Amino acid sequence: MGRGRSRLVIAPLAIIFASLVMLAPASANSLVNTTPISGSTVTIAPSFVIVTSQVALVLDGNEVLVTDSSGNRVDDGTITIDGMSASVGMKPLVDAGLYTVSYLLFAEGEDALEGKFTFNFSAPSAITIPDPSVTEPTKSASSSFGTNVFVIGMLVLAFFILIGLSLYAWKLFKNR
Repeated sequence: MGRGRSRLVIAPLAIIFASLVMLAPASANSLVNTTPISGSTVTIAPSFVIVTSQVALVLDGNEVLVTDSSGNRVDDGTITIDGMSASVGMKPLVDAGLYTVSYLLFAEGEDALEGKFTFNFSAPSAITIPDPSVTEPTKSASSSFGTNVFVIGMLVLAFFILIGLSLYAWKLFKNR
């Protein structure tokens, strides 16, 4: 193949490649963050799961489901959308194991973002519910004798200054 012929083949291929690159969307929605972190082990049961995307989400149609290793749903079904994040409330987790979060998120002008991630819950050996107990109210810090004397002294001084200024104003008023 000659030099001229290779240029004739490469030039159209370069144009086709450049046009395909330019036709690709400028940004595509993707997963940015999860809480709990994907693949992590948590020792405290999460009260919610958050999935954060790269693009602001629409308010309707989004799904976030959390299931245990048996496939039972452990989320409470309440999904909240806040900008780029979708969160779902959780039922109290008591069983240790692998939990799967499935999500389907919609953003304006973007393809649906669908996927799954897992986290491991390492439950404590015994879950105890704290017993509310009555505590004695703490005694407020009271002022000391020195503080009381200082405040009373300042009040007496302020009273004498008030009397002095009143007499001075009376004198100026009479001399007019």
